[in-house]
Amino acid sequence: MLRPERMSKVSVTGSKAVMDDVIEAVHDLNLVHLSDYDGSWEGFDNGNPAEGAEAASEKLVTVRSLENILDVDAADAGPSRIVTEEALEEELEEVRQEANRLDDRRNELEEELREVDEQIGSMAPFATLGMPLHLLSGYDSLEVRVGEGNADAIREALRDAAVVREFEVQEADGVLAAYVYPESNARENFLEDIFVGIDFTTIEVPEAGEGDPSEYVEELRHRKQRLESKLDTVEDELEELRLEVASFLLAAEERLSIDVQKSEAPLQFATTENAFVAEGWIPTDDVDALRATVSETVGDRVDVEELERASYDQHGDPNHTEAVADGGTVSMADEPPTVQDNNEFVSPFESLTQMVGRPKYTEIDPTMIIMLTFPFMFGFMIGDLGYGILYTALGYGIYSKFDSDIVQSIGAIALFAGVFTSIFGVLYGEIFGMHVLGEVVFGGSPPMHKGLQPTYGYYASSWLVLSLVAGILHMTVGFWFGFFNDRSHGLVDAFTHNLAWWFLMIGVWSWMFSDQFFDLKDPILFEPLRETYLAGFEGLPGVVGTLGLVVALVGFVGVLYGEISKYGAPGIAVGILEAPNALVNVLSYIRIAAVLLAKAGMALVVNLLFWGAYEHNGEIHFLTDKGPGAVPAEELMFGGLVHGGVAFVVLGVVIFVVGHLLVLILGVTSAGLQGVRLEFVEFFDKFYEGGGRAFEPFGYEREYTTED
Repeated sequence: MLRPERMSKVSVTGSKAVMDDVIEAVHDLNLVHLSDYDGSWEGFDNGNPAEGAEAASEKLVTVRSLENILDVDAADAGPSRIVTEEALEEELEEVRQEANRLDDRRNELEEELREVDEQIGSMAPFATLGMPLHLLSGYDSLEVRVGEGNADAIREALRDAAVVREFEVQEADGVLAAYVYPESNARENFLEDIFVGIDFTTIEVPEAGEGDPSEYVEELRHRKQRLESKLDTVEDELEELRLEVASFLLAAEERLSIDVQKSEAPLQFATTENAFVAEGWIPTDDVDALRATVSETVGDRVDVEELERASYDQHGDPNHTEAVADGGTVSMADEPPTVQDNNEFVSPFESLTQMVGRPKYTEIDPTMIIMLTFPFMFGFMIGDLGYGILYTALGYGIYSKFDSDIVQSIGAIALFAGVFTSIFGVLYGEIFGMHVLGEVVFGGSPPMHKGLQPTYGYYASSWLVLSLVAGILHMTVGFWFGFFNDRSHGLVDAFTHNLAWWFLMIGVWSWMFSDQFFDLKDPILFEPLRETYLAGFEGLPGVVGTLGLVVALVGFVGVLYGEISKYGAPGIAVGILEAPNALVNVLSYIRIAAVLLAKAGMALVVNLLFWGAYEHNGEIHFLTDKGPGAVPAEELMFGGLVHGGVAFVVLGVVIFVVGHLLVLILGVTSAGLQGVRLEFVEFFDKFYEGGGRAFEPFGYEREYTTED
C-alpha cells in the first residue's frame, strides 16, 4: 500500500483491418491507459477518427445541451437500457424539437416579464406622484423635471435662480415634480446648472400616452400575472418532458460518449497505410488478461507485447524498453500513471493525499500513514465518548446516503475520527465533558486525564511533552520516506536532503531529553512524565545525550554539504539559518496538546454553567445530584443555571445544547484542521511532491446503458 500498483507499458501492433475490433475489445476491458503518439516516428502518422465520429460528437453536444435545458441529473435515471441508432436519430430529434420549442417560449415569456417589471419600475414614481402623464411633458416654454430628492433644496435653488420667472414644486412620498417657467434669456438645459450639487435624481417621463399612471401600473401588473401564469404552464410542460425523457437522455449521453471514445481512439495510435501501433499503461497483473482478450477477438493477427515493468526507484521519466515494429525502433515515452493500491479501509483517505496532489508513480504513497495518524491525532485531541458517537453517526450517515466518491470519503474519514474519539473518550473517562464514564468504568480512576482537574494538572504538561515525542516519530517516518524516494539520485544526495535532517533532529532532541546539564533545562521536559507514566524519570542517560550531540553534528555537517552542493558558498548561510528547523518543526506539534486543552476547557465551562460545580480535594465535581446549598460555600465554584428558576433552567438548556454543539463543530475546525496541517506541512514536506498522472483507462463504466 505504500507503493502504487505496479504498471507495465504494453504495445498492441497489428493490421489496420482488425483495428476496430481491437479497439472494441480493449475498450470493453477498460484497463489500458493509452499513450499519445507524438508523430515523431519515421513512416508513422496519427490515425484518423473512425467514420461517424463527427456525427456522434455533434449528437453528444445536442444531448448535453438538452440535459442542461431540462435540468436533468443522475437522480433522474431509470433502469439501464439499450439505445439504438434509430432512437438516436428519431427520438432524439423529437426531444430536441419539443425541448427547444418550450425553451424558446420560456425565454420569450421571461424577456416579456423583464420588460414589464422595468415598465412597472419606471412608472411607479409617477403613480406615487398622482399626476397624469400628459401634464409632465410636451410643453414649449415650460420645463418639467420629475425625480427623487430634497424638495426644499430644489425650491430654494429655483427661488434664487435669476433665469427662473415662476416655478411650482409638487411632492409625494419622496417623488417630486418641478414646473419651471424660465426668463426669455435662459439657456437650454439651464435647469441642470441650477440642480448641480443638489440632492436630486431625475426620472425620465415614459412615453405612455395620456391618463392616470396608477391605472397604467395596475394594467401592467395584470399583464405580469398573465405572463407568470403562462410561464408556469411552460415550466410544467418542461418538467413533464424532463420526467419523460431524462432516462433516455442519460442513456443516450453514455452511448454517444462511448461511441466518441472508440471513434477517436485512432488519434492516439501510430499508423501506416496497413498497420497500427498502440501503446499504453496497464496494471502488471492484468497484462495476461489483455493478451487473452485480444487473442480471443482477433487471434494472432495482433501482437501484444509487454515493453516494460515500470520501476519504483526512478526519478522523473522512466527509461522505457524499446519495441521494434516494421523494422523501425519505436517507443512512446511517457510516465506511468498512478493507481493508488489501497484497501477499502485506507482508500477514503486518498482524498486527503490528493488535496496536495496525486502521488507520482515513483513516490511512496502516504495514504496509509494518514489513515493511521490523522484519526489518532483527532481522537486524542477531542477524546470524548459523546462527541465520538456523534462524529461516528454523522460520518456513517454521510458515507451511506451520498453517491459521490469525494463525499463518501469525507464521511468515512469522519467515521474513523469518531471511532478514535470514542476510544480516547473511554480512556479519558469522559462523555460530553462529564466524568461519569470514568466513575462507572474505572471506578473514578481512568488511565488518562486531560489535565484540567487541579489534582491532575501535571497531565496537561505531560501532553505537551508527549506531543513533542509524537512529532519526532511522525517526522521520522517522513524523513525516511524521503530517503527511499531519493535513492535514485545517489545515496549521498538522499542522505544530505533527508537523513541528515533526521540525524540533526534526533540528535538535538535526544540531548534535550537527556540528563546532561539537567539543571539548565526546563523541568517541564521531565517532571510531568515522572508524575504520570514514567515514575522516577530524570532524563535519558548522559551517554545518550553525548551520542545525540555527535549524531546532531553529523546531521548538521550533512545539511551544510547538501546546501553547499545546491547553492555553492551561500549554502553555508542557508544551512545555518535553516538548521533550527530541526527544533522548531517538532515544537509545532505542541498544537496537539493545545487543542486538547482548549476543547476540554470549553466543554468544562458549558457543563459548569449548566450543572454548577464545586472543588473538593483538588477535583472538580458537577452538581448533578445535589444543589449548591449542600456544598460548603468556600468550595462552590458556581451554583448552576439548572438549580435556578424556570427562566434560568431554560437559559441553561440553551447554553448546554448550543455550547456542546459549538464544541462539536469547533472540533472539526480546530482538531481537524490542525491535524491536516501537521500531515501536510510537517510530514509531507519531508518527502512528498505529488503531481502524478491519474490512471484513465480507455473504456467506460456503464451506468445507464446495457451492451448493444
